[in-house]
Amino acid sequence: MSSRAMTEPAFFILTALLDTPRHGYGIVSEVADLSQGRVQLKIGSLYGVLDRLVGDGLVELDREEAWQGRLRRYYRVTEQGRAALATEAHRLAANARLASTRLHEQRSPITGTSS
Repeated sequence: MSSRAMTEPAFFILTALLDTPRHGYGIVSEVADLSQGRVQLKIGSLYGVLDRLVGDGLVELDREEAWQGRLRRYYRVTEQGRAALATEAHRLAANARLASTRLHEQRSPITGTSS
């Protein structure tokens, strides 16, 4: 993946694929669970993000299975995808620590005391 920040949907898709390969609906459901409903992927946007992740080498096709007359594609995260997710998780944690520190140090303009 490039040096740009990872999108939230990409972050959660990679996280959803860490423990097991999943097909589209399984990814959508797991992302909703992991994000506590904050990220609600539509199938069209899911496959757009998956295509980018595959193109970047972060996700790959695991297998295809016929199910009720349709082909289900299962995706898995690659080692490169794990590394990119770890880097992004570290970046987000550092940003959160910085903001938390600043918030803690901020003084109230009215009382002059810490918030």
